[in-house]
Amino acid sequence: MPRINLLPWREEERKRRQRDFGVATAGAVVAGIAVVMGIIFAYSQMISNQEARNQRLRAEIAELDKSIEEISTLERQKDRLIARMEIIEQLQKSRPEIVHLFDEIAREMPEGVYLTGMKQTGSRVEVQGVAQSSTRVSALMRQVDASEWLSDPEVQKVETTTSGASRQAEFTVYLKQVRTDADAEDME
Repeated sequence: MPRINLLPWREEERKRRQRDFGVATAGAVVAGIAVVMGIIFAYSQMISNQEARNQRLRAEIAELDKSIEEISTLERQKDRLIARMEIIEQLQKSRPEIVHLFDEIAREMPEGVYLTGMKQTGSRVEVQGVAQSSTRVSALMRQVDASEWLSDPEVQKVETTTSGASRQAEFTVYLKQVRTDADAEDME
């Protein structure tokens, strides 16, 4: 018996459904690809924005590093200037001391004693000289001990030498320069 399809509309309906299913599948694939591309684009934009922020931060950090270096250079320069100012201030304060030292040495020098050298290290003064005799060196020591600006005389050496027909005593004496309260007030 021959097969006759009395209902051709079912076959057409099935084809239409398959065609609709294919179109929907293709639309879903296209929509999925569009969503994936949109997500990739969004993440790419976020990454690009973050890289731009990171680059700006790096530039700001480099600028701040330069500022920090300038500040540290200025700090070092400031410290050097302060040290120089302190040295100058100490020198200004010690100016009257030198005057007092020379004045007092000239005042306390007994007759027959001549200085050949003088060296100061801090408050300690080394005096070298020649005297007519060792008793003149003793007189110098006593006068220094009684002085207001000098103290603690200490003999390093006294040598008696002959120079032509006369004898003389070469000596080295250490003294300590004394600061008085009035002198400290004058310095301020």
